[in-house]
Amino acid sequence: MDAENRNPGTHEAKDAASNGEVSSGESEIVRPETPDPEVNESKNVQPRMSERKFAQVSRRELLKVLPVVALGAFAIPGVQESLLKKGLGFSDWASARLFRRGHLAPTFGDTELTPFEKFPINGYDVDDPGVIFENWSLTVSGAVQKPGDYKLAQIKALPRTRQNTRHICVEGWDVIGRFGGARLSDFLTMIGADTSARFIAVTCADDYYETLDMATALHPQTLLCYEMYDQPLTREHGAPLRLNVPTKVGYKQAKYLTDLKVTNVVEKVGYWEDQGYSSFYGL
Repeated sequence: MDAENRNPGTHEAKDAASNGEVSSGESEIVRPETPDPEVNESKNVQPRMSERKFAQVSRRELLKVLPVVALGAFAIPGVQESLLKKGLGFSDWASARLFRRGHLAPTFGDTELTPFEKFPINGYDVDDPGVIFENWSLTVSGAVQKPGDYKLAQIKALPRTRQNTRHICVEGWDVIGRFGGARLSDFLTMIGADTSARFIAVTCADDYYETLDMATALHPQTLLCYEMYDQPLTREHGAPLRLNVPTKVGYKQAKYLTDLKVTNVVEKVGYWEDQGYSSFYGL
């Protein structure tokens, strides 16, 4: 106990004993002082935090745990799927807003071409769905003035464009190839397409299907491709007609085209897109 809290009577008794004196009278019982409850209570009271400071601390703590909460949410299958879809949807929306029809994909010199025999063959179901070239036509429907069946000769009658561009596969490989054909925009003009429509939807002889947004369809490098390396398109590369879209990833470039529709509504976006892949995937 601190010196200032000791009882003075205790000091006197001790002093008398030390001097050989004996105190007379009844012995005095020394009782400890009762602490003042108000004093103890005041010592135990913590300083109060203002509401403003509490809110600031709460926000900081929330920011600390937010990444952990987000990671935890991805561990929940139902929430994970919803978050991924929303994130992918936002990415496609932003990419579409940034897409510019006048911005061209890089082109390359002939010396930079990947040799034709080393150009990978990437099929969906079969390498050759057995198209009979003599009977083939592209069936056009939807928001067009001239629907019907178009032969390859009619498409070849349009101005031909040849370009050396990079083909990028979602699997991680890329090559530089030489492609030739008619601009899709020229074909849309020929059939009287309503270019205010939102989509071009195509289906293929191997049951593959794909869509392009109208801005991509009208891009000057988007081709109805019937040539590779200045030679007629081979069966394994999508003959007689395929899409060549150097501003898009490889799975957007459908092969073995049989049908083309101009539309504002699509029931199916694309084979891979309907399994969770990006619907825009611009490069």
